[in-house]
Amino acid sequence: MSTAQIFDRGYRPYDGPRLGVRGSINSLTRHSIQRALGLKRTFWNKILPFLAIFLAYVPAIVFVGIAAFLKSRLSRSGVDIDRILPTYGEYYSFIWAAIVVFAAFVAPELLCSDRRTGMLGLYLASPLRRDSYLVAKASAVGFVLLLVSLGPPLFMLVARTIAGSGPADFVAFLGILWRIVVSGVVVAALPAALSLALASTTTRRAAASAAFVLIEIGSVAVTQSLILAGNSATLFVADLAYLPLELVVRIYGEPPGQTLTTASTVPTATLAIAYVVITAVLAWFVWFRYRRIQVTR
Repeated sequence: MSTAQIFDRGYRPYDGPRLGVRGSINSLTRHSIQRALGLKRTFWNKILPFLAIFLAYVPAIVFVGIAAFLKSRLSRSGVDIDRILPTYGEYYSFIWAAIVVFAAFVAPELLCSDRRTGMLGLYLASPLRRDSYLVAKASAVGFVLLLVSLGPPLFMLVARTIAGSGPADFVAFLGILWRIVVSGVVVAALPAALSLALASTTTRRAAASAAFVLIEIGSVAVTQSLILAGNSATLFVADLAYLPLELVVRIYGEPPGQTLTTASTVPTATLAIAYVVITAVLAWFVWFRYRRIQVTR
């Protein structure tokens, strides 16, 4: 029979680096990104995020392949390759479904789980406070969504430039680059704010995700019905699904109304103001909700 031994080492204070609030925010952001992507989790947790990312990049890969391998053949046939490939503004219509699915999943996964499991109380017992906690979570959601809203157009720009079917010179390259960056942020910010707002109202991830999809689809159906019934086309600003896409078209200087013809007469300034106001209101709602959530530490 073995005998137990007790080694009393006494109290040892922590003597490592103290990173403070900024370190806590960075750590929580990194952990949240890993959780959203299913990293360091089971295989089944990785399926949805990586499938959405894959679907977002597939059209870019296909279009780049056409530009790289068929450009010379199409040119000999007298076909302008730019007429076959979609513009950068049109590209988002090919991947919008993947963005919606990803946005519906990410924020509920990060917010609802913390409140349901009691992790929120543990986080707030650290140097984090409610505001800094939300900054970390919003940063993680924004970063993950940028993988599908910013990554594919950037990939297409670089690959088309290498293949010789991109911008004519460096100035033109920079002109497209800044539009891609701004458009990627525009496409990601509003869905992220809506997803965070819905996730702040419930601890059930499935309910928040389902509500997000229903609101996205419902806003399209309701606004289009009202506009076609003879109401003002300005009601398009309530279309949470197509509002970011129409703004992207305007950012690239392409003809308005490519997403929906009912948006063609709405001024760009009206769209931009409505976008900023809706996004800000949703962000404020998340902050308001978390100021009043009762937390047991």
